[in-house]
Amino acid sequence: MARLQIDIDYLAEQLKALLAIPSPAGFTDTVVRATCEELDRLGVPYDLTRRGAIRAWVKGKTSNQRRAVISHLDTLGAQVKMIKDNGRLELVPIGHWSARFSEGARCTIISEKGSYRGTILPLMASGHTFGEEVDKLPVGWPFVELRIDALARTKADVGRLGIDVGDLVAIDPAPEFLDNGFIVSRYLDNKAGAALMLACLQALAREEAVPTVDTYWLFSISEEVGVGASAVVPHDVASLVVVDNGTSAPGQNSAEFGVTIAMADQTGPFDYHLTRKLIQLCRDNEIRFQRDVFRYYRSDSASAIEAGADVRTALATFGVDASHGYERINMHALRSVAELLTAYCLSPVMIERDAKELGPLKGFTEQPLEEAEQSLGPGKRNNGKRDNDKGDR
Repeated sequence: MARLQIDIDYLAEQLKALLAIPSPAGFTDTVVRATCEELDRLGVPYDLTRRGAIRAWVKGKTSNQRRAVISHLDTLGAQVKMIKDNGRLELVPIGHWSARFSEGARCTIISEKGSYRGTILPLMASGHTFGEEVDKLPVGWPFVELRIDALARTKADVGRLGIDVGDLVAIDPAPEFLDNGFIVSRYLDNKAGAALMLACLQALAREEAVPTVDTYWLFSISEEVGVGASAVVPHDVASLVVVDNGTSAPGQNSAEFGVTIAMADQTGPFDYHLTRKLIQLCRDNEIRFQRDVFRYYRSDSASAIEAGADVRTALATFGVDASHGYERINMHALRSVAELLTAYCLSPVMIERDAKELGPLKGFTEQPLEEAEQSLGPGKRNNGKRDNDKGDR
């Protein structure tokens, strides 16, 4: 069955709703509840892990060798490292992101007594005071501080507000949706992935399409700190497609249009067969795609494998410019990834042996080693033979 049509208005609506909910890793209860409410509205059943990772599922034509798709709901953020004598807060990051993207950001400090608004500023923030020295300050978390929008001139003042070491800081995403399809915001990684997964589920429900096999739709809550999929992938899942951002940047082959299929990340190559299945589905369904290799990148695939899941994994991404900064994507990429996921869950199972965790050699996969045919043009010779002469092969 071909790809399903994706409602991009619904996708955009869900992305806006998710971006509006602060969810740095460690503070994800609210976004989990909102996602579950949308699953309820779509009529998709689900369970939660103790900490709140979501395991939703759609029944297939058979329960033999289940599939799964995963994205994460948590984002980057910060925590209070120290309360300074001047009433400002020293921060440490949640996840890996540069302090240069924090400068000037509006944010919310989440304390036990309630929330406070504030701004992250460089230590030398006033040109009228420091002159040219403001441009000489190094980049790094020791060189920024959080100014609280409350009476907080001293450490004692901050204590009276109830703010303490370890309190979480949620950075405003500041989203902007343009008419030409571009979307600019923090945390498109990976609120966009979660939104497009919901759009897939909406399309399946609308078309009353039944997947080939039972398919789990997973939403993890701690990917940005490296352990997202470690406790949510069921043992009976044979293949796991991860949805996350591709890095559209100099030296990369990712793009803000179409699907970017990751061939490898810093943990190594993705599964040969599942990755090439996604590529072939793009070709068969005329979905624009490109391939890329990520050097400084890991995803829910790594945490699933490290936790002991014997599962084939692949990574389908939407190209993001300035990832882990002030990010930009295009709706074309989000729609393309969503179309690919619908085509995938409706596609036939190719490796029947994967239905069992252990089995004999019979039915095990093969990877081609034959020498490729080389066409040099009409009448040209290739290794002493004409281009239409295959010799003994």
